[in-house]
Amino acid sequence: MDLAPIPRTAVSDTIFVRLVEEILTGRLPAGEPLPSERELSLTLQVNRHAVREALKRLQQAGLVRISHGGKTRVLDWRESAGLDALTGLALAGVIPARQIIGDVAVMRRSIAADAARLCARSASAQQRSVITAAAKAYPVSGELDLVIDADLTFWIAVIDGSGNIAYRLALNTLVAAYDEIGREAIYALGAAEFADRSAHIDLAAAIAAADEAAAYRLAEELLTRFVAACQADTEGEG
Repeated sequence: MDLAPIPRTAVSDTIFVRLVEEILTGRLPAGEPLPSERELSLTLQVNRHAVREALKRLQQAGLVRISHGGKTRVLDWRESAGLDALTGLALAGVIPARQIIGDVAVMRRSIAADAARLCARSASAQQRSVITAAAKAYPVSGELDLVIDADLTFWIAVIDGSGNIAYRLALNTLVAAYDEIGREAIYALGAAEFADRSAHIDLAAAIAAADEAAAYRLAEELLTRFVAACQADTEGEG
């Protein structure tokens, strides 16, 4: 393995990112053992504590298996990794960023539409009020910075109102992935969805009325716009 030394000012985060890239690109193949902590610390010119912390994070991400007293082996990320690997895949160039954004858009649509349905069914009066207020506070101008914050505030309220903790954690992961890839560019691509104030207000009204079918339909229609934009962008690139 040919790795350049880590700058002395770096910490375990940098080691983690470097090793993620090596694993996701296949330069560290699945099934192969990683060098020992001592070997990694010497190669990367960092202390062993930083290496140990990075390896723990790799294990938490499902990229390696640490065997006490044995070798730390690389896992097949397609079988063991979670959503947290999205950012690493994009940064490492293993899968084109456009494909990842499109795949995330499809997943986001599925989760958000069902969350809207669940929210219409079971949200409390206070949660419905928060969603209505978030929709009414949506910017009229469509200015990107304002739209980004307003859209995230709205969907956090909807997903919290659904009561599904898995959906909430998935949202956190998707937001982190978008931040790493470039949220401004993503929102600009999906302007037909993100800047539509009236569509957010209509969806909030369906949720407030406890109309599950309408909430699902309106959410799916709204989020399909971004999916379509991603598909058109990918086709245009090809």
